[in-house]
Order: sequence, then C-alpha cells, then structure tokens
Amino acid sequence: MVDGYLGTLTTEERTLLHLQHQRLPDGGWEAPATLTQAGISAAVHVQRKHIPRTLKRMESQGLLVVHQRHIPGGKQRKRVYTLTDEGREHANAVAKRCLDLKVSNNGHSCTLASLEQPNQPLLNLIAHIDEGLTYHQEPLVAPVSNPEGVASLDAQYGEELIRRMFARAWEDGKITYDEQSLLNEAVEFLGMHPERARRLSNEARKSLKIPPPEEVYYDMLVQALEDGQVAQEEIDLLETFRIAFGIDQVVHMSLLERARNEPTVSEHYPVYAAAVKTAMMDNVITVDEHAILRTLKASLNISDEEHQRIMAELNKPE
Repeated sequence: MVDGYLGTLTTEERTLLHLQHQRLPDGGWEAPATLTQAGISAAVHVQRKHIPRTLKRMESQGLLVVHQRHIPGGKQRKRVYTLTDEGREHANAVAKRCLDLKVSNNGHSCTLASLEQPNQPLLNLIAHIDEGLTYHQEPLVAPVSNPEGVASLDAQYGEELIRRMFARAWEDGKITYDEQSLLNEAVEFLGMHPERARRLSNEARKSLKIPPPEEVYYDMLVQALEDGQVAQEEIDLLETFRIAFGIDQVVHMSLLERARNEPTVSEHYPVYAAAVKTAMMDNVITVDEHAILRTLKASLNISDEEHQRIMAELNKPE
C-alpha cells in the first residue's frame, strides 16, 4: 500500500511515469540500475517480487521492450526495460492527467504542474500530495532507493527482512566479509540505497534482538511464495542464504512446507491489522471505533476469518 494520491495510481501507471524520462544509453553495453526490476520496484513502491508480473503484462501489451545490459557495479548483465512509442504515449497521458490536478498549497489552489521542480521525477512530486489533494512540503512516502524518508507499507516488509538479516549477522558482534557480501546481494535485490541499509544495520545492532536463522529464512520463503510463483533470482537468493545460515535440506523442506501452508491474506490485510491494533491500544474498542473498523473491513474486503486472526494475535498472552 502507498500513502497519498500516489496510492490511487495503479502499479502500471506508476511504472509508466517512472520509465517516461528514463533513457537507455547508446552503445548497447551499460544501463542505469533504475531500469532494472529492482530499480523499478523501488521507484514505484511495490514489493520486488510483484514487479515481474506487471512488466510481463506491459510487454505483452506492447508498452515496453526488454534488453540485456550490464549495470555499473554489477557482475552480470541484467534485464532492463524501456518504453515503446505506444508506452510513451500512455505515459504522457497519465502524466498530463496528474499534472493537471488542482491541488491545495498553503491554502491556495494551483495545478500540480506549477509545483514542479527542475529535474524532479514526477513520482517524487506526486508523493507530496495526500488523498485530499493537499500538497505537503515533505513527501508522504519515499522509495527505498532514497537514503531517507518513510517507505511504503510494501517496502517496509523488505526493510524489516533486511533488519532481521543484519541482526542475525551482528550476533557475534561483527559482520564478516562473507556476511556483508550476502547482505549486499539482498540490498541490491531490493534496490535499496546503501545509506538506508546502513541505518537498518545500526538499528539491528543496537536492538540486540537476534532472530533464529530458521525464522529469518522462513520469512524469506513466505515472501517468495506470496504470489504463488518464485522467480529464478529469488531461488538463487534463497539458496545463498540457506547455505550461509547452515540450514540443511531437511529443515529447508520443513520450513518450505510450513510456508506453503501459511494462510493467504487479502492485499490490504496489513492496513486493516494496523487500524485494529491502533483501536486496541487501550484494550477496548469504542462504538465509534467499531463503526469505523466495520466500514474499513468492508471497503478493504477483509474476511471474518482474517478479522478473527488479527484479534487472536492481539489478545495472545505476552
């Protein structure tokens, strides 16, 4: 989920806006990381694993083309994506619709286009607009490719996983070269800015909450299986960490079976769970809060079973 007006745009529309001003350098050799799946995922505030499906659909619609290019700093060539002429027309139409929006800035009405800054990506500008079309000086959400700023709910899952991996690596008070190499691979996979990763490392080191390696690996399996299909890059990353964590095939199969049987939840489950948790902070849900939650539950298509699961988790003894 993405906060503000940005969240009203589909993943495809955000991808079109991101790729609109991204150019593939001449020469046929190198391309910026912003054109990779990781770069697109970070820019459009969607979990890395959900991007391939969107890109494949856009490719089949003739909106983009795929190339193989070397990424500066990378070891292997990767798939990169650029818009076709038709894709650029679609992107221009989405951009015009957004730039023509009437927004409120310091109590005055203006178009979003009037607030553009030189060389500012349109997605970054839209991130300053809330659902009520009010402009804020600070963005409501920042991509994980930025060093600072609050990430979207989707991206926060990736942040939490990286934080737990760092916590595991810090168990003996230091991170070895091999551990750092593995962590760098995960950070690159998510398109995360190194400074953001460093902050997560410091948070993990200070918290001293070291999760068991099986727990971290299980979280990785759950995220990989979330949409029912596992990409080859995810398989490679899982195998790398399985070996690094010392998880044998017997444990792997047990965790894999458990992850496969993990109950599926609605797309908006985390948002609703957060709302219930807030309402339950004083251990009681008022009549007004109950009415709000009932409306939210219906609008987000949360099932009764999911609601009961959330309540059971909140009422679980510490």
